[in-house]
Amino acid sequence: MASRTVTGAGSAEFSAALADLRAAALRPEVKLTEVPAPVRIAPYAVALTADVLPTADSDDALATGRFVLLHDPSEPEPWGGAWRAVTYARAELEPEMATDPVLGEVGWSWLMDALEQHHVAYAAEAGTVTRVVSESYAGLADRPPSVEMEIRASWTPLDPIRIGVHLQAWCDVLCAIGGLPPLPEGVVALPGRRR
Repeated sequence: MASRTVTGAGSAEFSAALADLRAAALRPEVKLTEVPAPVRIAPYAVALTADVLPTADSDDALATGRFVLLHDPSEPEPWGGAWRAVTYARAELEPEMATDPVLGEVGWSWLMDALEQHHVAYAAEAGTVTRVVSESYAGLADRPPSVEMEIRASWTPLDPIRIGVHLQAWCDVLCAIGGLPPLPEGVVALPGRRR
């Protein structure tokens, strides 16, 4: 991750959080890219996009998403702290998932479980799980129906020294909606080349 798009890069506390993000051990299927961070939401921000790729040389992503870390020392009241992780994850699912009545609950539980499994302290979690069903007609009628799941979530990390673990938890959610099986307890993926 380059730091050219980070807003407010002068804070020592934010710089330490950036270093922890850069050191996060992620699955080799996850490709991170730094993108321009929002500039009006908080004095300090970094934004990353991620693609979950089935192989290192693949261009077809199983899931895509965005992870934004915001820092505002004034601790905005809705955040309940000085930090805020704002995330988005999306993947195409099997068409029969469109009618699953617990799809939203399952998607949200993946996020909560990932945060718990990484033993992170957080507060003020909020979000939505959306299913998007697309059916084609007329000149596009030969396209099969598609179903996408989107998880939009935000939460307040309470331990800024461990920000990288929040990124790891979010990447686990991204891999889950992309259909990758979770890594067994105690197994760490070997790092791939970061691009």
